[in-house]
Amino acid sequence: MSIKIFIDQGHNPSGVNAGAEGNGLREQDITYAVGIYLAELLRSDGRFEVRLSRNYPEQSLGTSNASSLEARVRMANTWPADYFLSIHCNANVNPEINGTEMYVYRTYTQSYWLAQHLLADVVREVGTRDNGIRVNPSLYVLRRTKMPAVLAELAYITNPSDAQKLANDQYGFALGLYNGFLEYFGLV
Repeated sequence: MSIKIFIDQGHNPSGVNAGAEGNGLREQDITYAVGIYLAELLRSDGRFEVRLSRNYPEQSLGTSNASSLEARVRMANTWPADYFLSIHCNANVNPEINGTEMYVYRTYTQSYWLAQHLLADVVREVGTRDNGIRVNPSLYVLRRTKMPAVLAELAYITNPSDAQKLANDQYGFALGLYNGFLEYFGLV
């Protein structure tokens, strides 16, 4: 029996629910690429089944922020996935702010324990700063999914050092996430 992972590449390519921009990069391009790499890694491992929210770069979901988020959650819930991972890049008006963090609905849950592994392995793989796991029950994709869900903020697109990693090591971010899943499931 395989473990069903739904990978949500945060944001649309343009228009409604487009992502952050910084240092010549667009969040939606990075999340798409990292999601594709992660899906390839998981699919090459017979223990996983994978579905993506965006299967091609121009794919856009919904006609508003709300309907875009709802579409992503609905795809995961109706499959139904065993685990949900939403991939994002962070942004801040202060370009010095940097690092990786994971968001979950509440502490001491399967989501929280999964986030611990994902965070540790991303930081180990790409060398970003560990900003910890944060609880945010207001995030739609964490609140409305019917399975353990983690929202990953890979790095700050507005920080020059993080942006360089996001531009040049998208596979490394995916590999960190993949290794985090393996450790969480005890498959290493």
